[in-house]
Parts: sequence; structure tokens; C-alpha cells
Amino acid sequence: MSKRITKASESEQDSVLRILCVHGVGRHPQGGAWEADWKKSIEDPLKKLDDTVNVQIEFVYLDPIFDKYPITLQGVLEAIGKLAKSATATLFAPQPKGFTDVVRWTAGMVVQWVENETLRQETRKVLEEQITKFKPHIVCAHSLGSLVCYDSFTGDGAKLIKDRRFVSFGSQIGNPFVVGNFAAGHLTGLKQAKFWYHLFNSNDSIFTAEIRLSDPNFAQIPTFFDIPGIADHDIPQYMCHPRTVGTVWGDAVNTLRGRPLERSMPEVIQKKFKWVEKPKARALLVGINEYSNPAQNLEGCVNDVFLMSALLQESGFEAENIRVVLNDRATHAGVRERLEWLLDGAQDRDKRFFYYSGHGAQMPTYDIGDQVDRLDEALVLYDFDWTRERAFTDDDFYALYSNLPYELQFTAVFDCCYSGGLTRAAVNKPRGIDPPDDIRHRMLYWDPITEMWRARKTITVPNKEFDERFNKDRQGDLLSVRLGQAMDLRTSPPQEMNKKAAARNHKGPYMPTLVYACREEEFSYEYTHGSITYGAFTYSLVKTLRRYRHLKEPKLTFTSLVNKVARELKVLGYEQTPTLSAPRDKRQKTPLG
Repeated sequence: MSKRITKASESEQDSVLRILCVHGVGRHPQGGAWEADWKKSIEDPLKKLDDTVNVQIEFVYLDPIFDKYPITLQGVLEAIGKLAKSATATLFAPQPKGFTDVVRWTAGMVVQWVENETLRQETRKVLEEQITKFKPHIVCAHSLGSLVCYDSFTGDGAKLIKDRRFVSFGSQIGNPFVVGNFAAGHLTGLKQAKFWYHLFNSNDSIFTAEIRLSDPNFAQIPTFFDIPGIADHDIPQYMCHPRTVGTVWGDAVNTLRGRPLERSMPEVIQKKFKWVEKPKARALLVGINEYSNPAQNLEGCVNDVFLMSALLQESGFEAENIRVVLNDRATHAGVRERLEWLLDGAQDRDKRFFYYSGHGAQMPTYDIGDQVDRLDEALVLYDFDWTRERAFTDDDFYALYSNLPYELQFTAVFDCCYSGGLTRAAVNKPRGIDPPDDIRHRMLYWDPITEMWRARKTITVPNKEFDERFNKDRQGDLLSVRLGQAMDLRTSPPQEMNKKAAARNHKGPYMPTLVYACREEEFSYEYTHGSITYGAFTYSLVKTLRRYRHLKEPKLTFTSLVNKVARELKVLGYEQTPTLSAPRDKRQKTPLG
């Protein structure tokens, strides 16, 4: 500890805390009133912590650069469509809180900055010059300014943030469009930074997003506030928030005075950084027999969960590290919260396992032109109602997994189907539901020649080349966004994507090892074993794993496991074909090994 304090004292021995501020979109004239607002929102909390602290604040001025790249109204509309999933509804429905010209033009500038390398180079240059001249201890960046900083602090520019603290707030760094197009699908930490604080307000409607990294020098600080009638993008609210004071400014003052940092960290943040050995293996198991609509009820899903839990414990998972959520507790919010627990703090060589047994569905989604452009696979959780807010799709999922460490063994198994099936008579009930007629209408068009309703041909996937690589066994013309493949982050052809990722020293979005109970056009059925009902796939999977665990045969890989389970189901007379989707190196790993 003494060595750490000495180093900090030497780097800040003049007792002046130098803070560089980087603004976002809007008018920021040099010497304008906005500078006083920034200074006051930083100086006030610092003075409350230590009224003797000497603060020096300077600014990076980006307006002259932004002014060279004007945005058209059409560009703004297209940008909103790229940054917001429900862009069409947002534009033509009653406008939500804070949806002002600032929101619109921020969207336009963010997208233009992401797509315009020349603009990005100019903003990087200005930032680099100011950091080199001013030598700040802390860089605070708001909104688009945080993207400029992240761009400058990654890759070849990492030295700019070396031994400095970075504070991002009101930031679009984690927005899916930004991550996919600018960061090649994966965010990396700032390893040379002294610390990176990401202030996140879930009410901030300016296309902001969470960032999930497990780096020891990164923390996302919840800074919740709600200002009536505006977009909750306010700089003073972020800078003066109690959690910002307790972490960012508390750490700054303590470092300046040579005191331990831990004194300034509130318990909710401090827990994340205690050096406590975390479980190396965790599992989350979800099973839903009883739905809010009794006509959708299943019989074997809860049994599946207990069967899978037993298998995991036989494989070395500790009972206390397996969480189960069943029936009415398996809501969208409930499963999302438990997935955060499952993946929190995951490190290389750890194991994480997610299992779902229940109904699945396919949801048509609209693009900015009000056209159905694809189908999204969704888990039908207890409160599913065919709206985006309660449909657990890959959009929900990849926000949690896309930045995981590449050597983590994360397996996700889905015993459900997405082709509907409740209206089809069958001895064994399929695990999929049919959409209501208004949703189904989105997927159809009237053919006057045949005088029949036919499937629309506009349904695609965001990246067909990646889809063909991951889903080689896809049958027919139906294309959908499969759970776990982060297709929205794979915005370029594979070769181009790999080049972008290499430039940022990563491998693109993390992808779990995904095992699906059937192909997209097939059903996943239930099986009654004597008097007990299971998923036919789950029962065959567990049976196969238990059988081969005790045989002296070549190592069982994910590829061979899925093939053996497929043969087992075929022998039993089930028309369902399990599928595996995973990177090449993960396909040859041992399941649960």
C-alpha cells in the first residue's frame, strides 16, 4: 500500500487536481456559460469532500469540427432508426419524455461520427493535443464526447489514458449500433487507465447503454435520477450524484492526499472489488409449466430443471451455485436479473451454464421504413405478451454476454421451439406458441394470383454470411435471429469484421456454446417416461451424457454429443433435430467438463 501511495503522490505532487472535460453534441462556444455549469458541477462536490482541494479544469472544443459535417433531416431519421430498435414506433407514436431536437440531432451526429473515419480522426487529434498539453489526472466525457475518448484510448492511443482516470457519462459507447459498427462487436477495457468509471442512468433516453466489463479497473456506477419532462441527460445531475461523489470524486481527493481509495467507495460498489474467491462454476435453470394463459401450459419443464440440476451436480457444480426459477417467477425482469448474477464477474476458464425449458416464439420486427425485416427468436417467459418489452430476445441476451472473456466456458441450452404448435394436434405437445392473428399478419402478404396468404419474402437476418457460418443446417427459406449469436453486433462481412476486430486487439463479440433442441422449422416435443413428463430433448441429452461419462471411449465433444442425442431422438420417433452453434474451438470442448 505504501508504494501505491508514494506513486500517486509523485504523480500529483503539485496538489492540483487537473480535470479535462470533453463535451458532446450541442453549442459549446469557448468561454460560454456551459463552461461555468461544468465547473460548478465538478468543483462543488470536490469542495464538500475537501475544501482545500485545488482544482484546475480545462475543455476540449469540438464544435468547429462538428460544424464541418452538417446533418440533414433524412440523416437524422436514419440515425434514429440505427440507434433505437423501435425507431418507427418512436417517430410516429406520441413522443416519449425528452424527445426533443437535442435527441434527434445527437442521434444524427453519433451515427455520422461512427461512420465517418475522417471526422473521427479530427476529433482524436484535438483530444490528443489537449491531453498532451494539459496532462490531466482525470478525463470527464459526456455523450458523444465519451465516444471520442474511447476511440482515442483504445488501440494505438492507449498511452493517452495511461495512469489517468476516465469518467464516461450520458454515453452511447455501449449502444448496440455503436458497438457493432465502431467497436467491431466487442468492447475492451482500458488496461492502462488508472480507473474507468462509467456513470449510467437508466432514465437517460439519449440512446445510452450499460457497459459490462469484468476488468478490475472498471466499474459501472448506477447514477439514477429522473427529471420531470426532460431526457435525464443532465451534466450536473451526473456529476453531483451521491454515488459519483462517493466514487469518482472521493477517489480523486483520497489519491491526491495519499489516502487509501477504499474509504470513499460505497458498499454497493466496494463489494465488486473485494478480493474474494468467486465460484468458478455457476448455473441458472429456468422452467415454465404454468403460463398466465392456461391453454399454453406444459407438463415437463419443471421436471427438466430438476433433471438438469442433478446432472450438473454430478458434474461438479455445487448446489449453492445453481439457481432455479420456475413458473410465475420466471418473468422477463426476473430472468434478466438472474442472468446478471450468472455472468457477473465471469473470468477466463470459469464455467457458466444457462438452461431454458418452456415455450419459444418468433416475433416479426419492423425497420425504419415500416417493413418487416426479420424474425427474432424469443423465450416465452411467464409475462410474455408479444411486445418488445416482454419478449426475451437476443437483444436482451447479447447485452449480457457479448463482452465476456473469450476463454470463459459459457453454455446455453434451449429446450423450446420457435415455429408455433399449440393449434396442431399431437400426442406429444410441442413447446412453441402460435402468434395472435394481428402479429401473424405482419409475416404474411396476399397473393392475388393464387388467392392465398403467403409468407413475406422480406424477412432476413442482419448478416447472412455469419448466419450461414453458424447455421449450416438451416432448412428452407425461413431466416431468423437466433438467441445467443449476437447477430446485431456482426454488422460487416466476416473478413471485414475480423480486420476491424484485430485493429482493436480483440476477436469480435463473445459467443456462447449454444445447443438448441431442434431446427427452426421443427418442434421440440414433450416425452412421458412412464408417468413422468420431460422434454424429449432434455431427457435424451441427460441420458446420453450419463451413459458416456462412464464409458472408456474417446472424449465426448459438443459436436459428438449433439449428434448422439439426434440419433437417440430419431430412434424414439421424434421429428426434431438438435443443433449446435458455436465457434470452431468451442465445438471440440467437453460438455460440462
